[in-house]
Amino acid sequence: MEKRSILHMFDPMPHNSPFDINMAVDAGFDVMIPYNNVKLENVNGLVQDAIFSRGPAGVKRTGIFIGGRNLGLAVDMMDAAKKAMVPPFEVSVFADPSGAYTTAAALVACVEKQLKEKHGKALKDCHGVVFGGTGSVGIATGIIASLAGADMVLTDHLSVDNALAVAKEYNTRFGCNLKGTLASSDADKARLLAHADIVFCTAKAGIQVLNADILDDAKQLKVAGDVNAVPPLGIEGIKRNDMGAPLAHAIHSPGAAGIGALAVGNVKYQLQNNLLRLMVETDKPLYLDFRDAFIKARELL
Repeated sequence: MEKRSILHMFDPMPHNSPFDINMAVDAGFDVMIPYNNVKLENVNGLVQDAIFSRGPAGVKRTGIFIGGRNLGLAVDMMDAAKKAMVPPFEVSVFADPSGAYTTAAALVACVEKQLKEKHGKALKDCHGVVFGGTGSVGIATGIIASLAGADMVLTDHLSVDNALAVAKEYNTRFGCNLKGTLASSDADKARLLAHADIVFCTAKAGIQVLNADILDDAKQLKVAGDVNAVPPLGIEGIKRNDMGAPLAHAIHSPGAAGIGALAVGNVKYQLQNNLLRLMVETDKPLYLDFRDAFIKARELL
């Protein structure tokens, strides 16, 4: 009798995400075991308990999902999980803290697709700004776009020092070339928008970051993507289901296209489902992070 598939879900937060549990069920895992308040130093022991209990055949039916909200901690937990493996006792691991990897991968892939279709441009041709750039989704968005060749700036609405520190940390971790800056006022945002080819809005839900007056300062904007589905939306004029619709209010950027939160979310949902199913179906261990998510998002589009 074939062993049932088990997904051990490690989360440093007090509660595991119901979204991730639902996704794991829909992807085909038979059993989901949530672990909350998991510390980095707990990962080695938990992984080795999981790998040694099922035999070489059983580990193919076993996976580990790393959640939480802290991108840096998720990276460290993934590294700790890899180091805990003892081949042939080795299981697949998928990190997606706060859904940041799959959301960011979907967002960047959608922007990339519209860039090519509407403007004949690639990410490497573009200067980009991430508003809300020091949150998990914003950081992941900046990393993915930077590694794909874009010149990227992460913004923080409270502290330039925080933006600079975040950019420095992830440049060191992943070899990207992020910059950091402050965007606390409409004037700050307008200044950044005036030189942006692509814009990613990853700020908190229910906060409008770019209004019509700010968008009026966009001089070379080609594509803007927003992941906020809660009114007011992050970029004025973008509708939730837009996928390349003309961007209202960017009147000095002819051909500028908008991408809405539900359009991004549809790709993100398919993407997370695909990656979780890979864990169920694989005969060899996989280590899945934002890089794999972006590759798969490009395939989906």
